Amino acid sequence: MARPAIRIDMVSDIVCPWCAIGLAALDEAIARIGDAAAIEVVFHPLELNPGLPPEGEPIADNLARKYGAGPDQARAAGSRIRDAASDVGVDMSGRPDRLYDTFDAHRLLHWAAEAGGQPALKRALLDAYFARGENVSDRTVLIATAARAGLDGDAAAEVLDHGRYASQVRAAESYWREEGVVSVPTIVLEGRLAIPGAQSADRLEKALRRRIAA
Repeated sequence: MARPAIRIDMVSDIVCPWCAIGLAALDEAIARIGDAAAIEVVFHPLELNPGLPPEGEPIADNLARKYGAGPDQARAAGSRIRDAASDVGVDMSGRPDRLYDTFDAHRLLHWAAEAGGQPALKRALLDAYFARGENVSDRTVLIATAARAGLDGDAAAEVLDHGRYASQVRAAESYWREEGVVSVPTIVLEGRLAIPGAQSADRLEKALRRRIAA
């Protein structure tokens, strides 16, 4: 009898650099194990900056507003992110200097989970923001990104234009906050072991191998 798939729930946002870095490390850990079919990754929403205006917010202003970070601290944080991204092969060459609202992107991800294309859309959205420098709150960008991920662009437009899955996204965010998830990324292994932050591929591989051996 085939072993049941190991479930990994990843709580993350689209414009969070550590989420992109953490996902790359998770992908590497799974690749090392060599049995990706036995591991199911499901993505869940947790917006870092809900309700941003259509033009977004400069990252420097966001860091100052939320954390009191000055220009030197912002530059140091950016340097750490670039180094960590380079270590795991994440392309951040197009990363904008602005953060954008991600609620509609999360609505599309919920729809994509039902359509069987959530992993591809998640990676395409991260690529759109970090490598392509696109505004991932923009309707046209979101539809094009869905199509690039192999999903039906017309169906994606229908989701966006009719407000579908808004209540499901809000409910999911409330659920994870009630479960104690306060930062992204957070990986939950088999509904029990919560691993916060962008962890190394080594640590994630060890955790997965322990589960496989159990």
